[in-house]
Amino acid sequence: MRRTRITTLATVVAATSLLVGGAVSAQSPAAADWLVGVVTDVGTLDDRNFNQYSWEGALAGAEAIGGEAKSIVTTGSADYAKNIQTFVDQDAKVIVTVGFALGADTAAAAVANPDIFFIGVDQGICIDEAGVSDPTFPCAGDPAVLTPNYQGIVFAEGQPGYLAGIVAAKVSKSQHIAVIGGAGFIPAVANYANGYAAGAKSINPDIKVEIQYVSEDLGKAFNDPAGGKAFAEQLMQLYPDIDVVFQAAGKTGNGVLQAVCEAKAENPDVWGIGVDVDQFLSTPESAPCILTSAEKKLSSSVSAAVQAAAGGTSIGGNSLYNAANDGIGLSPYHDHEAAITPETQAAVDAAFAAFVDGSLDPLAPAASAAP
Repeated sequence: MRRTRITTLATVVAATSLLVGGAVSAQSPAAADWLVGVVTDVGTLDDRNFNQYSWEGALAGAEAIGGEAKSIVTTGSADYAKNIQTFVDQDAKVIVTVGFALGADTAAAAVANPDIFFIGVDQGICIDEAGVSDPTFPCAGDPAVLTPNYQGIVFAEGQPGYLAGIVAAKVSKSQHIAVIGGAGFIPAVANYANGYAAGAKSINPDIKVEIQYVSEDLGKAFNDPAGGKAFAEQLMQLYPDIDVVFQAAGKTGNGVLQAVCEAKAENPDVWGIGVDVDQFLSTPESAPCILTSAEKKLSSSVSAAVQAAAGGTSIGGNSLYNAANDGIGLSPYHDHEAAITPETQAAVDAAFAAFVDGSLDPLAPAASAAP
């Protein structure tokens, strides 16, 4: 199996001038013909995860087209529309919005501004016949016709979640594992968690899999490392035999991994699994306990979408990244390669190949059946 990972781009967030709460950070002082605006979800650009890697993709895309990237860091969900409008008023040619929760406001902005191209990360576009975001999901409207200037980048998170579940079941001594997600109403998070459980149960139908979500408050769910650490500590105190914990909670999940590392100091059999990016590299302080990460190619997908918009080759609708186009995968095992037996790797490889040929749906009920 090709274990895909995201390579951190040479341009790092630390090199930008970042202001929070509606202020804008510019990649370079010289204005360019193409302005690429990025509106994050609640969080920070240095989360070493979802926001940061999406931003780095926008930076790379802007550089490739000879343009300029700017960002607005959202501090509250009520500011989504206002922050998008800030870039509309600055005559941005491309606006990237990061996160499922921005979908409705992005769809509305795309309808109101047909001359601007919008890219929604983790946004499966679902609109009605008037082009309005449809939370009931019949999706009667055709995005290619009604919002041809809006591309949704979506990932098959169930696939890397499933692969991570295989690894977790194979390495767990207790056969009691867990996943801590940020918020269960976010589809990407639920897909990671459900895929993880199915992958683990494909190895052992009797394995215990705890699925826990931190909060429905997005700030607590994805931008609270201290809260994530406390949440994981409480879970592991409640179930002291849990020995593998997968985090799907962004920056909050970084705190989860810190708790796992502290537990590993007491019990070497304990492991953590990262999310979205190769967290062995992005959170090196937790590398001693990160066995692998369930990844999706955030940076490269955003960069490609920006370049396609500039080249006039984009069309409205959803672009799916999955195993078949190398859009997802497991990160390398790095220093922990010895924990992965040939049998474990063979199971991962077989599942990946089944995703590619379409014979395995990681979120179908049958996916949890033992082979």
